[in-house]
Amino acid sequence: HLFPALLDALKIPYTGAGMEAMFLTSNKLLAKRWLAAAGLPTPAWFTASDMDEGLPIEGPWLIKSVWEHASIGLDEDSVLFGADRKRLLAEMDARREALGGACLTEAYIDGREFNLSLLAGEGGPEVLPPAEIRFDSYPPGKVRVVGYRSKWEEGTFEFANTPRTFQFPAQDAPLLSQLKELARRCWKIFDLQGYARVDFRVDGAGRPWILEVNANPCLSPDAGFSAATRQAGLTFPDVLSRIIMVCPQLK
Repeated sequence: HLFPALLDALKIPYTGAGMEAMFLTSNKLLAKRWLAAAGLPTPAWFTASDMDEGLPIEGPWLIKSVWEHASIGLDEDSVLFGADRKRLLAEMDARREALGGACLTEAYIDGREFNLSLLAGEGGPEVLPPAEIRFDSYPPGKVRVVGYRSKWEEGTFEFANTPRTFQFPAQDAPLLSQLKELARRCWKIFDLQGYARVDFRVDGAGRPWILEVNANPCLSPDAGFSAATRQAGLTFPDVLSRIIMVCPQLK
């Protein structure tokens, strides 16, 4: 958020989300508070400084960074099973440096993972074809997270067995429609601009949970956002043109 803040101060136009949206979505703790305040589903959470003594500590919990992105410090050992309040607090403290400082503990949702990309248009944001990250060949008991190895470490089991798919059976249509509506609401709540991506988990009962809102997803050709634009039949120049044309500072 410091870079758009600097550009604002210098009155230099730029594309994508503004400073406030970048700040709110980059800080996972603030983003979750905004989502919860808006009545949108996001997994329960707590930090070492604001742990609610009344919050039931049951089921698995996932420890992740408040600020770091790209799944830095996130892998299957980030999920703790059967941990009590004391152990969770100790683990957050022990992992703080590796997670870039501040961290939070979030209820782990065991289920399907979806990415919904959005691209600005004249009539508002267009939700691009939904993508699901599959967990192929995962043996029973192996924790299903899209962690650092899944994204970046070629040659690992996780990298090879978490493909992206845009193909869904007909019975998924109501779920996909619900995910699209939630993604649109995230766009509106955070006042996103240009392009964005919303990451979801869907639990065994079919309930969607918003994990994160990414206000500036990677635009590289091998990234998920670009894959969604290609699935929608858009070329890279098409995408850039739409991002630039809706920039409020250029109008």
